[in-house]
Amino acid sequence: MNKLTQSVLALPVVLLAACAAGPDYHQPAAPAIGHFARAEANGTQAAPMANAEFWQAFRDTQLTRLVERALSTNNDLRVALARYDSETALLREARSDHYPTVTMNANTGHQKLSVDQAYGFQRSNDVHSASVNAGWELDVFGKVRRDVEAHRAETAALAEDLKALQVIIVGQVASAYMDLRGTQARLRVARESIDKQRETLRIISARMEAGRSADFDVARARAQFESATSRVFALEARIAVDEHRLAVLTGRPPEALIAELDVPAALPALPPAVDPETPAIVLRRRPDIAAAEQRLHAATARIGVASADLFPHVRLSGMLGTFAFRSGDLFTKERETSLLGLDVDWSFLDAGRVRARIAASDAAAAGLLSAYQQTVLLALEDTENALIRYARTRSEDEHLEQAAAAGSHAVQIAREQLRAGTIGVYEVLDAEREQLRAQDAFAEGRTRSAVAAVALFKELAGGWPQQMSASASVSAGIR
Repeated sequence: MNKLTQSVLALPVVLLAACAAGPDYHQPAAPAIGHFARAEANGTQAAPMANAEFWQAFRDTQLTRLVERALSTNNDLRVALARYDSETALLREARSDHYPTVTMNANTGHQKLSVDQAYGFQRSNDVHSASVNAGWELDVFGKVRRDVEAHRAETAALAEDLKALQVIIVGQVASAYMDLRGTQARLRVARESIDKQRETLRIISARMEAGRSADFDVARARAQFESATSRVFALEARIAVDEHRLAVLTGRPPEALIAELDVPAALPALPPAVDPETPAIVLRRRPDIAAAEQRLHAATARIGVASADLFPHVRLSGMLGTFAFRSGDLFTKERETSLLGLDVDWSFLDAGRVRARIAASDAAAAGLLSAYQQTVLLALEDTENALIRYARTRSEDEHLEQAAAAGSHAVQIAREQLRAGTIGVYEVLDAEREQLRAQDAFAEGRTRSAVAAVALFKELAGGWPQQMSASASVSAGIR
């Protein structure tokens, strides 16, 4: 056994014993917070609904159908899935660097050498050759391992991005649907108010003809009637915008769902309270935080990729082939040719450039660590905000509902007193104006509560115990 062969056989032992260049990744510590400050405002005895598919909590089959459509056909999700598939392919490519690269060459042709090249032999010859070539850069200092580690972390980050986008898309579908149903309720209130004010205008006009009311009263009643009528058009436009948004979110043209969603339906019932669990559980569950952590992991691994250039690159190469001047002589024993080589490349004089790349990788990792920490803080802030908004909007709803009921009762009394002649027209018009304002505020408040409930579930990343099953549904919709 010659010395070269002994060296080659010894290299795998060196490879196994070697450590990968650069720092090993360690998960950064999360803030030590035992509970959400605003959890009690949302109800501490609430059922833990954040782990369920949150749109199911609203018990609305049409909403569920829209969510399922969005998860399977939304175009933004398809783009995210394509990015994930692309990075998965790059990961496979990076893993292939662990193994030798094998190529095969074959050529045939005619060459003519100069006198000096021929060394007295025949200058004009046919040339035929075939060879199998192999090259393997031995990962002695872990450059390939760190590169694979970086690609694996980046792939995981894109998978988390896909999950996060699913949360966002479902949240947008649910929010648009809640706004649609809430606006339809406000439109119903506006139309009912118009009918009542039309009747009031008729009564006041009749009183004027009978000499019991002035022209001023009629003009004021008509102004209030026209003002109430004008509200309808803005509400109809808002409904149309929600319908267009829902269609596009489900991967369809804007007009695709008009007929389906124009049929009014009640705003879904809201859960009385939601258990937010603990900050630690929420942080572990949120895909945006997981994506930020995986990108930090990838940046840490890339420090090792850059650091490996400080050490020698060891490459094993080989060739086995045949060469002949006549094609019939190919593959005979006398025409065999082979090569086995060991190359060591160490550009130690270029260490300044390498250290500059390491410094750049260090800075990138430091920036991503800060980005991860900021993502965690923003997640905690958004969750606290969502908790307090949902709790306060539910409390607001209780008072708005009482105000709407009182307003309706006041209008009923005012009309009875007007017929009895105990109050004037102004009091009736004022009561009707307050009734419309109170009923509209109650409908708008319930819409706001529904949207706040969706936002809370989104911040808790509720409904995603099996995120990749949703990814699979998107994939099935594409292929």
